[in-house]
Amino acid sequence: MTPDEISKLTRFLQKTFGQPSVHVRKRPQKDDSGEVYIGDEFIGVIYRDDEDPDDLSYNFQMAILDFDLE
Repeated sequence: MTPDEISKLTRFLQKTFGQPSVHVRKRPQKDDSGEVYIGDEFIGVIYRDDEDPDDLSYNFQMAILDFDLE
């Protein structure tokens, strides 16, 4: 992901979740995805889906562990 994409996604997630501490970081040695954090806590990965050149989208994946629900 480009720095511009990361900035746009960060702003979008902050606005969508009403959480100014959400931010996207570049993943080491990966160009198609970024890591999503709230503060210093890793919460998921966002992937760029550009299979169709006319339809760019992003997919956010977040795992919720059983013990996190207690």
